[in-house]
Amino acid sequence: MPQPIISLVVARGRNGVIGRDGDLPWRLRSDLQRFKAITMGKPCLMGRKTWESLPLKPLPGRLNLVMTRDESYEADGMAKGALVCSTLDEAIEIGRETAQDDGVDEICVIGGTALFAAALPRAKRLYITEVDAAPEGDAVFPSFDETAWVEVSSESHPAGDKDDHA
Repeated sequence: MPQPIISLVVARGRNGVIGRDGDLPWRLRSDLQRFKAITMGKPCLMGRKTWESLPLKPLPGRLNLVMTRDESYEADGMAKGALVCSTLDEAIEIGRETAQDDGVDEICVIGGTALFAAALPRAKRLYITEVDAAPEGDAVFPSFDETAWVEVSSESHPAGDKDDHA
């Protein structure tokens, strides 16, 4: 089996916004279902703030890898159900070993901004949900050369009854 690739999974507004006040600036049930389908069974790498924003910790059915520079984070019990990593290289190594052991072909980076920026140069796949809104926010997806990527698929979905944004 080839070495598992690094994939980024993100929903972003037209203005690049991915977060506001430690949360998502929208509620998109359909995208949460897509997120689950993409990431289930795969190692998921996230920053501390993304971990803390999760309503359910850890994400079930996935190895949760939390990156933080806070050396006491794990000892203080802040990451129950997750592995804490202090460097991107460490997290990727653990993620790839786990993915290979589990027979999956990718590890998923799920946020936030700093982790996306650090992982983007190593990524081989991007799962981007383009939200048709431009909400205010304090976290944005890093800019990148979109012409360097090949779009493999694109789908359009109208807002559902349980989808909203502010």
